[in-house]
Amino acid sequence: MTIDDTLADSMTSAATELISLVGPPLPFPFDDDGRRWIEYRPHTRPGVSLASLEVPARKAAFRLLATGLSPHAYAQALAIVSLEEVLDRSEGYVRGRHLNDYWVSIFGTPGSVDPWTWRFEGHHLSVSMTVAGSAVSPAPVFFGANPARVTYGAHTVSRPLAPEEDVAFALLAALSPTERSLAVFADMPPLDIESGTSASASPLSPSGVSATSLNPAAGALLASLVGVYLDRLPSTLADDLSPSLEELRFAWAGPERPGSPHYYRLQAADLLIEYDNTAGGNHAHSVLRRPAADFGADLLAEHRRAYH
Repeated sequence: MTIDDTLADSMTSAATELISLVGPPLPFPFDDDGRRWIEYRPHTRPGVSLASLEVPARKAAFRLLATGLSPHAYAQALAIVSLEEVLDRSEGYVRGRHLNDYWVSIFGTPGSVDPWTWRFEGHHLSVSMTVAGSAVSPAPVFFGANPARVTYGAHTVSRPLAPEEDVAFALLAALSPTERSLAVFADMPPLDIESGTSASASPLSPSGVSATSLNPAAGALLASLVGVYLDRLPSTLADDLSPSLEELRFAWAGPERPGSPHYYRLQAADLLIEYDNTAGGNHAHSVLRRPAADFGADLLAEHRRAYH
């Protein structure tokens, strides 16, 4: 939970504008079952679809999304959305994928003393933020990409999650043999991120190598990799989520060469980061979750202490 009047106000303003343009069913009740929800597969989901909105409301939905992301992460998110059309073409247009197949939801009343949540979500993108007064609690934040890489000859045309992959491989290469033996826990990656679409991201087994055991070069790269995920968020949120090295672990599964299916995770006391690349190494899922604070659980606990 981060106290930031400017950020909370910008989210409140954007959400209020969206509600005024869309009307019912926005906002949903705060205690609606759809609030604690993450689904990154191509399904119908709670909320209002962009396809159903007029252009001004659609623009307002994107402005709300932008309040919860840093400038470069917002660009990543829009690149992920646009890949729906690329994927649809590669599949022969048989599934009817469309870049307007994204949904926006608001739960509770923006600007009230009580907490409220907004979410922007669709295939390979899910961003949830909970707000109460000037406090903002982020997570889950999911970014995926299929195809993860589009090339023209030797040139990369599209690769939205390049930092998430490149910094991880650089970290793996910087590990000593002993450090690598501790970090790598399986020869093959799981089929997906292990937290999946669960409303509660339970801490995973403490596999991997401890940050305190790393050589200086690897330690610096580990900090950079954590930063790749935290820097998806506005800077004040990112700063507050930065974990101490004493509690951070890095774990890897799968081949150790780019272009192959692979998986890694970073885990600390209230931070879970997962990345999984499957389908021949060209279909990526990545997520930032907070097992004790997803969907604003920390903010809600503080609100109950203060007002109830």
